[in-house]
Amino acid sequence: QYPNWSREDILNYTEPKQGYTKESPGFQRFVSVLCELNADERKAFVQFVTGCSSLPPGGLANLHPRLSVARKNETETSYPSVNTCYHYLKLPEYSSEEILRDRLLTATREKQFHFN
Repeated sequence: QYPNWSREDILNYTEPKQGYTKESPGFQRFVSVLCELNADERKAFVQFVTGCSSLPPGGLANLHPRLSVARKNETETSYPSVNTCYHYLKLPEYSSEEILRDRLLTATREKQFHFN
């Protein structure tokens, strides 16, 4: 089963942290990129941040702990990293959606970005 979410789901059930707020440009770019992912990319993202291949019944609303997105103080050449146990994504503040999308999708395909 492929995960599905809306912009409202992401805004309501994702917690920005450590330098990000719901209004932060970097967090807003993240939300836009997640909304544009195709079904396979969404599944890869969920696997990357949770360690599971699907969301629980009810989607992001029933993901516990909630998905957290923390600002990672790194350069644009850095990649996102995660702590899957806590659904904790560490995301550099990229200057564009294109860069964010590229780095995020690369990270979802590679396994060495956990726990960085």
